[in-house]
Amino acid sequence: MKTTVIEKLKAHWKVCLCLLAILAIGFAFYLRRPPNEKINPLVSPDQLTVPKTEQSTEKNLAKSSEEITTVVVDVKGQVKNPAVYQVAKTARVDDVVKLAGGLTDQADVKSINLAQKVTDEMVIYIASIGEAVTATQPPASVNQSQGATLVNINTADLTQLQTLSGIGVKKAQDIIDYREQNGKFNSVDELKNISGFGEKTVEKLKDDITVD
Repeated sequence: MKTTVIEKLKAHWKVCLCLLAILAIGFAFYLRRPPNEKINPLVSPDQLTVPKTEQSTEKNLAKSSEEITTVVVDVKGQVKNPAVYQVAKTARVDDVVKLAGGLTDQADVKSINLAQKVTDEMVIYIASIGEAVTATQPPASVNQSQGATLVNINTADLTQLQTLSGIGVKKAQDIIDYREQNGKFNSVDELKNISGFGEKTVEKLKDDITVD
């Protein structure tokens, strides 16, 4: 007589029970697992919203970057359109003169340094032919005790700086390089931050220079 399916199951009932127990345990673990975070498959990473705080920070950084890339200069004298101009921080006097329409026929080109880099609040004065005024020097600051014209180390060019006692080409260039890299001088004593300008040198220059 052939063995029926039921008889086979009876013969292997222990094995069947073990399999059922394993399946039951596995199903129980599946039900008890913590739910995964739901992700909307229709939303790509590019569409995720940036937090407002991050957006504000990015805007502030962009604004700060924009603010430090331009300077304002005042162009006076023998140019066709004297006015206050906003230009790139890397601009030269020649760029500003062109922006102001160029020089007039009466302009003394020897009175200006067209290659000089501009600085914020700089006054570019283009003198007339025969006028003894340097274009890149702002309205004169006067030493009340001696009646002498002071040299503004924030705007003076290479030639002007060399009119100071003990200042040659190298030291004059060092002053220009310093203010281009660090911004304008806030005080005369800041010259001490430049190599070669010790306490005695700065003290000697104090009566002849200004930062205003």
